[in-house]
Amino acid sequence: MNRFLCFLGASAALLTGALAQIEEPNGGRLKVKPIPVAEEVRTADPRTESYLLTPHDTVRITVFGEDDLSTTAKIGKDFAVALPLVGLVKIGGQTVRQAATTLETKLRKYLVKPHVAVAIVDYSKRRFTILGQIGKPGIVELPDESSIDLIEAIGMAGGYTRLANPSKITLKRLVNGQERIFKLDGKTMLNNQATERFEVLPGDSIIVGER
Repeated sequence: MNRFLCFLGASAALLTGALAQIEEPNGGRLKVKPIPVAEEVRTADPRTESYLLTPHDTVRITVFGEDDLSTTAKIGKDFAVALPLVGLVKIGGQTVRQAATTLETKLRKYLVKPHVAVAIVDYSKRRFTILGQIGKPGIVELPDESSIDLIEAIGMAGGYTRLANPSKITLKRLVNGQERIFKLDGKTMLNNQATERFEVLPGDSIIVGER
């Protein structure tokens, strides 16, 4: 019985010590000071959940319970990564969650209920391409840790030429591995920028038409 009580006392002391330190009484009351928690695991990049994987991104693919299948790989120009057992799998244009689902689907041919996690180890340079009736056509690098809209992208590329038709803009984007084409009206967006914002993403191709 005494040993049991001692055990409880020791456990309580350890728990109390882990949660707080008791400082000297202040005005007859004990002041409790929390002990700093051990260094937290680094939180995920805020871009990760919505970010669409692009060529040259480096990803860590973890197949739980299958260390031999887990790997770190760079996404190729064909939007694919090489995974042991299944070979090349296209995950470009997908979020990390979508990519994990794609890989799980491929692995179901070989494993029972595979569970996959995909994490971004290193981002490729964030760029978009803009061509047509624009002051400085070519490849433009996006600013780190921030987003820009179509009007800002046009400004970064030198603005419209005198032959440009701001109401005739085409934007091509890879979504879930499929190309989508957006017909955009830059003139309307400029006049209603607060409500008509269209975000430009890495890998987008923009073509400004002419009159």
